[in-house]
Amino acid sequence: MNPSVKNIDLQHKIFAANNENFSSLALEVFQFQYENNELYRKYCDTLKIDPDKIPCIEQIPFLPIQFFKSHRISTTLFEAKVIFESSGTTQTVNSKHFVKDTSLYQKSFNEAFRLFYGDPAEWCIIGLLPSYLERNNSSLVMMVNSLVQQSGHTKSGFYLNEWEQLNTTLQSLEKQQQKTLLIGVTFALLDFAEMYPMPLRFTSIMETGGMKGRRKEMTREQVHEILCAGFQLKNIHSEYGMTELLSQAYSYGSGIFNCPPWMKVLLREEDDPFALHTTGASGILSGAINVIDLVNIYSCSFIATEDAGKLYPDNSFEILGRLDNSDIRGCSLLAL
Repeated sequence: MNPSVKNIDLQHKIFAANNENFSSLALEVFQFQYENNELYRKYCDTLKIDPDKIPCIEQIPFLPIQFFKSHRISTTLFEAKVIFESSGTTQTVNSKHFVKDTSLYQKSFNEAFRLFYGDPAEWCIIGLLPSYLERNNSSLVMMVNSLVQQSGHTKSGFYLNEWEQLNTTLQSLEKQQQKTLLIGVTFALLDFAEMYPMPLRFTSIMETGGMKGRRKEMTREQVHEILCAGFQLKNIHSEYGMTELLSQAYSYGSGIFNCPPWMKVLLREEDDPFALHTTGASGILSGAINVIDLVNIYSCSFIATEDAGKLYPDNSFEILGRLDNSDIRGCSLLAL
């Protein structure tokens, strides 16, 4: 089949994913990417993988996320509409995600938001993303900006370091009993909580992670404890996404994430990047996180991340932190 025709066929199928058809869809995407992604094919061939002998998603090779720092990851040939780039310091090499079709990303975050939070028009949506707003190629800023526009509320928008103005805005929204979502990078939320603690009854806070070198690193439990105390909340929401993905998982609290139907998390052993965990005490698995993101049909849908986590029997998961070895084991294959 012509790749362009196959692309369109897969695009329609992806957002109809469910528990029953996810595996078959993932295998179809794997075959398509093996055939049309030169780098991923070389990676699979180096591992001596026969794509015709992959019967289940657990045997699909997951591409180490470090490849996004050293190679252009693309399925089929195309001119990128946008290049999302990870944040970092001047001493680090940032990941780049070449995106062929931004409408796929928009459909992904819009449908996921509606699945977890409902119609954006019901919310006042505020973005507290100073480190991201300073860049022009942030996937998170694109997502939040779109949600702000769909919200349509006069108080929806972005804040850099206007702490007093943000405080006044939230106080006003609380008095109006307006359902509000404050999406913020971790260090900025902590700064705001210290300067303007207040009880929030109609506002949900969603942290997106990241200290960006602005504060000392803290565990999720420590961050959420401070934010809960500062705003008198029972739970802090979270978003789990990254430059290399076009989908996000969400947590309503306690750091337990759930994926939209077209995204799935699996766990691998930390000392063997090619061995997946399939059994654990009480059905709970611990290990390094692999992500299947079917929306990534134009890059790679099968990514081995640098995060460690737990996977629960209901497919929800928890992030425990970064792997001890920041370079994923097995990355000698980066010489491809």
